[in-house]
Amino acid sequence: MDPAEPHEEKTVALLRAALMAASGERISVEELLDSLKRRAFGFVLLLLAIPNFIPVPLGIGGIMGVLVIGLGLEMLIGLEHPWIPGFLRRRTMSREGLLRFLDRIAPFSGRLERICKPRLQRLTRRPFTFVSGAIMLLIGILLALPIPFTNYVFGGMLIAFAFALVERDGVLLTMVWVTTVAIVIASATFSHALAGFFRDLF
Repeated sequence: MDPAEPHEEKTVALLRAALMAASGERISVEELLDSLKRRAFGFVLLLLAIPNFIPVPLGIGGIMGVLVIGLGLEMLIGLEHPWIPGFLRRRTMSREGLLRFLDRIAPFSGRLERICKPRLQRLTRRPFTFVSGAIMLLIGILLALPIPFTNYVFGGMLIAFAFALVERDGVLLTMVWVTTVAIVIASATFSHALAGFFRDLF
């Protein structure tokens, strides 16, 4: 069994507390992550999921996908904490906008938090972080591809992935791994069948 660890606040409560502690109307990525300390990987992933649920210009999935791929590579090379370029760390976000986002995902995040708990925690640590890094790469690639109407799907997967990392829930993490692999296999099968259809048609 996993060793007992001290009680910690849930994901949304931690993020909300960090936002409420901010002094101004905007908060930088650096300020937010510094307050979240060792759980920063999961929170960065949660931040990358946000644009998939708000009205933004077309092509944002490609940008977010590349950033998710970068985060996955960092896990693959064994970084303990996410490295973020200075210009992104200095980027500020609306505190009220982030709080509204937390309210918007409350039904989904509430259900996740009720089922999330520290279990099979070894799966959230090295060497299994390499598996998480590889899976994150796959999600990033899928998100970056111009597949219509999939932003919500992959955004939801990023949220589940983020909660699993933050809450150290190896069971939920395994579910994300399996779901991602299944989607990749289904996408490859569909693409092959579609290519075969057009080849036979013409």
